[in-house]
Amino acid sequence: MKKILGIGNALVDALVEIRDESIFNKFGLKKGGMEMISADLKNEIHREIHGLRQTVASGGSTSNTIYGLAQLGAPTGYIGKIGEDAMGSFFKKDMENAGVTTHLSYSKIDTGIATTFITRGGERTFATYLGAAATQTPQDLQESIFSLYDLIHVEGYLIFNKDLILNICKLAKKCGLKVSMDMASYNLVEAMRPLVEELLRDYVDIIFANEEEAYAFTGKKEREALEVLSGYCPVSVVKLGAEGSLAHVYGETTVIPAVKAHCKDSTGAGDIFAAGFLYGFINNYEVAEIGALASKLGAKCVETIGARIS
Repeated sequence: MKKILGIGNALVDALVEIRDESIFNKFGLKKGGMEMISADLKNEIHREIHGLRQTVASGGSTSNTIYGLAQLGAPTGYIGKIGEDAMGSFFKKDMENAGVTTHLSYSKIDTGIATTFITRGGERTFATYLGAAATQTPQDLQESIFSLYDLIHVEGYLIFNKDLILNICKLAKKCGLKVSMDMASYNLVEAMRPLVEELLRDYVDIIFANEEEAYAFTGKKEREALEVLSGYCPVSVVKLGAEGSLAHVYGETTVIPAVKAHCKDSTGAGDIFAAGFLYGFINNYEVAEIGALASKLGAKCVETIGARIS
């Protein structure tokens, strides 16, 4: 079986269910979006939510996907940067317990934390303190590690670090890897569109986007957005939530039906969908089979709190 490497922001997820959405205004967060925050604001938010029930797990978009792939039995590896602290040790152990080979570097800064607010209907709003993850540089990349794998999955959140994501893609191509990327967040796409376009045009083979992200990049919806994306990447996927998804794979467009689920929390559902899709892709499943597996896993994910599947 082909081997998949992931690289992203190594974070610990702190998942909090809330009913009072006034916290978004208090801390300047956009409901449904993702905001990068400082250490001071992270500490202030955590003082505010102290006492609320929280679920903690290793996280970050790519680590969720790689974790899911490992649970399916795929050979996987993960590159990230953590702090020399309890949260960093937790992250490393959690990934390795799932069967992921970790290629981690260390920073004197605390391990990053993604505080995820879950509101009614399972919608998520992220306040992300990158911490050690923000100190990852091109110098942390090793060609000897890349050469062990066949495909690399990259999270769009790394676009905040232009030099890093460009060096990742260049090294991947030098080592003969296919590049898969998740667009990650609509407001990120809006803010960094020229770089997103450069990545899709020059490096990315497989692109995942939800409907909002696809619209932010193309200005179009659903099939028209997929058509634009497929002009850049031979494998393009637009996720439509409860309406299923659309996939364009090497010239053929397929409608992927949704699997019915009772949504408790949509955290990581797109990441786990990507795990199913990539697993089917590397094993040469038919597109309909790839989509069925991806949808089933995504549905299972939203029925639990957090982004972990058994």
